[in-house]
Amino acid sequence: MIFEKLKNYSSMIKISHTLFALPFAAFSASLAILKSNLTKEEMIYKFVLIIICMFSARSAAMGFNRYIDSDIDAKNPRTANREIPSKKLDKNSVLYFIIFFSLVFIVTTYFISLFCFYFSFPTLFLILFYSVTKRFTFLCHFFLGFAIGLAPLAASVAILDKIEFLPILWTFGLMFHIAGFDILYSCGDAEFDKSNGLYSIPSKFGIKLAFTIARTSHVLSFSILVYAGIFANLGLTYFLFLSIIGILFLIEHILVKENDLSKLPIAFFHINAFISIVLFIGVLFDQWKAIIEKF
Repeated sequence: MIFEKLKNYSSMIKISHTLFALPFAAFSASLAILKSNLTKEEMIYKFVLIIICMFSARSAAMGFNRYIDSDIDAKNPRTANREIPSKKLDKNSVLYFIIFFSLVFIVTTYFISLFCFYFSFPTLFLILFYSVTKRFTFLCHFFLGFAIGLAPLAASVAILDKIEFLPILWTFGLMFHIAGFDILYSCGDAEFDKSNGLYSIPSKFGIKLAFTIARTSHVLSFSILVYAGIFANLGLTYFLFLSIIGILFLIEHILVKENDLSKLPIAFFHINAFISIVLFIGVLFDQWKAIIEKF
């Protein structure tokens, strides 16, 4: 029974989707460490706390998303089998789940620094707030992107205890990356959203324009990642791996067509997760000597 519950909670929060943001947070923290005066013990300590923060914040956000959208999910054939509509999880137990992981996130930031603790409250608000944006604005995709995109900025702040420009670039690079593929993914629910009074770019402007906006978002994401590499003085290795990401963006938009959305799951679950991993490897390989020396 308990293992079944754990399986359902794991399914609800989609642990595999951490691949969208975790690699960004990891290389952002690594680059921040190169600028810090932390000892090895302090580095390990902060890395562990960052992982706890990411897991708890994401668990709270996904739980809140499923909690607040449970009635909508029950109406949509694509989402009717999710844990709350299908009665696999009780709605009240999900609420306790959200509260628990929200508290874990806030308490953990306190052990990083007071600066992080103070900013944990607006950060938690933002990552929960994106779940309600589909009820009043078609910009919900960009709210989602920004909420997830806070990961590299938060990781850098946890290491350096201050806000710097480079992690802001990683945040916006990730934001437009996430927003672009979320717009594409929302095309599958365009008619449902329109008939249920929900806002999204596909339901507001149609599939054709949604594809144009998604492509523009990915061009912006790629451009920001190029500029971030230049700003950070990263070497040729980074840009070689970044070129692979450019190819992956192209493949995604070749696979998913306006009149054929059948390959959306491949683009969403495989290509987009791989993009973050490729960028992480690119930064790691480019800076491996400095990282090894630091550790």
